[in-house]
Amino acid sequence: MRVLVVEDEQYMARVLQLGLRRESIAVDVAHDGATALERVVVYDYDAVVLDRDLPGVHGDEVCRRIVAMGLDCRILMLTAAGRLGDKVAGLGLGADDYLAKPFDFPELVARLRALYRRSPMAHPPVLTFADLSFDTHRRRVTRAGAEVRLTPKELAVLELLMRADGGVLSPEYLLDKAWDAHTDPLTNAVRLVVHTLRKKLGEPRIVHTAISAGYYLGVA
Repeated sequence: MRVLVVEDEQYMARVLQLGLRRESIAVDVAHDGATALERVVVYDYDAVVLDRDLPGVHGDEVCRRIVAMGLDCRILMLTAAGRLGDKVAGLGLGADDYLAKPFDFPELVARLRALYRRSPMAHPPVLTFADLSFDTHRRRVTRAGAEVRLTPKELAVLELLMRADGGVLSPEYLLDKAWDAHTDPLTNAVRLVVHTLRKKLGEPRIVHTAISAGYYLGVA
């Protein structure tokens, strides 16, 4: 899952970025509305966490334009304007969800994952492939009933591979969806994460390489 956080208060933006990354979510940050609109055109985000009171282009206008562009990303407004009328107005602009500050971080994560499951392609909360199971809500992976401990980045890559259900995903796609915009496009990070993922998932091998194409899940 890849998210754009649009928040002008830099400390809050940093807290959100670090917290979401610990939940295996790739996060980019924009501190104003104009930058946010540039980012959503360039990158394929699953969700936008949007403050309303932004400098330059107001958050309400950012929401209107994203909706008008017909992008697949979901919009969660995260703002100090928490009165009922504010919520009604925000949802009326096209936002998919609305959360008022102050908020509980686990609730924000739960709402983002719920939006992700309601995206154009249905995403069940528990993914399975052969003897591999991934509870995306609890972030728990088991193979043949035994729990497998994975890092946040390994979880992110495995989730993408399991959602592909045997389809081949290129390194470029994995980099785009599981890492943020500051990652060097020539990095070998994807290869290294796939390598450690294979070792942790054990035998028989379930993560395979399609030469010159990418990675996929498969059984012998």
